[in-house]
Amino acid sequence: MTKFKIYKKLVKPLDVVIIILLLVGSFIPYFIFNRQNFSGDQNSTVIAVISINGKEVKQMELSNETENEEFTFYPAEGQYNIIEVDGTKIRNKEDNSPDQIAVKTGWISKPGETSICLPHKLIIEVKAINPEKDSEEDIIIPL
Repeated sequence: MTKFKIYKKLVKPLDVVIIILLLVGSFIPYFIFNRQNFSGDQNSTVIAVISINGKEVKQMELSNETENEEFTFYPAEGQYNIIEVDGTKIRNKEDNSPDQIAVKTGWISKPGETSICLPHKLIIEVKAINPEKDSEEDIIIPL
């Protein structure tokens, strides 16, 4: 008896159905988060928000007209982060954190992308805002 026939006896038809459902279901989070991340439309303005310890320290537009700039932030004594903006993209160019995870993240440019330096509590987020959106839609009026 070959190995295939032995394994065929162990697998029941319902097992195959369960495996296929699990494989298909494993892609559901990808489609949900992919839709959330790129919810901006053509009129949206892409901005980068830099925050340290939960407080926003700088916000800038990412567009073709944005000039190449570098900013240095000092989150705490002995810590530094050099942030580089180049048109439609931004990155943590250099820092003195031990693992260099934010530096290894590289350039980010799409809404929903983030670059995080945990030891320095620095977060760079790319967001899309719609300037034409009526601000009255967001107002909650109590009854």
